Amino acid sequence: MAIAWSKKSASMEALSLSPPMSPPVVLSQDDLKKIAAYKAVEFVESGMVLGLGTGSTAKHAVDRIGELLLQGKLTNIVGIPTSKMTQEQALSLGIPLSDLDSHPIIDLAIDGADEVDPHLNLVKGRGGSLLREKMVEGACKKFVCIVDESKLVKHLGGSGLALPVEIVPFCWKFTANKLQNLFQRSGCVAKLRNDCEGKPFVTDNGNYIVDLYLKKELGDLQIASDAILRIAGVVEHGMFLDMATTVIVAGELGITIKNK
Repeated sequence: MAIAWSKKSASMEALSLSPPMSPPVVLSQDDLKKIAAYKAVEFVESGMVLGLGTGSTAKHAVDRIGELLLQGKLTNIVGIPTSKMTQEQALSLGIPLSDLDSHPIIDLAIDGADEVDPHLNLVKGRGGSLLREKMVEGACKKFVCIVDESKLVKHLGGSGLALPVEIVPFCWKFTANKLQNLFQRSGCVAKLRNDCEGKPFVTDNGNYIVDLYLKKELGDLQIASDAILRIAGVVEHGMFLDMATTVIVAGELGITIKNK
């Protein structure tokens, strides 16, 4: 019995001395956004003119650029912000800023997206900055889009969330009805976006946003894009077609980089 007890005691002692199993790390959606953003900043080089995106994912990239500037790992950076919010953030971090009038060609833009389809077409603008984002990102040599895996869709509008269209405030109901009727076959419902007080959301450019909710695919995206822009009263829409050169996707299994 003594021998048996001794073996049992030794076994129990060995078990108690074994390191505890580490619980699996569960990454939040914001963690994934940060991972993608930091990966995108690896494309940034000193001396670049950068398009600075807007939104919860792009915010991490702007923070990282400011951090690297402070550390002296990046120098001579000029940022072109895509919103007043990003402008304020960049200034608080000491990032020198300019505009498209002074820098009509941008080396690199980094921004998030609300949807990404298999062809790297994007939906953007659920944060309300689609016009300035499209102007800046349309002027860049390379556009790196950063998302977490929840933003991947089979087709634009596939998430069931909004496809934003920026419109002038004048007779907005007339324009919204035009948009809804344009995509009637897709089961489109057009809704004016409101702010937290229930008043019309106003963009940095003084415009309104109509959100389109689709039940079916739009079909040919370029035809849909042209049709939207032909409506008088429309300023711009949130489909970014054939603009992203690289999409960085952060997921539970790691980083995926998709190139055009």
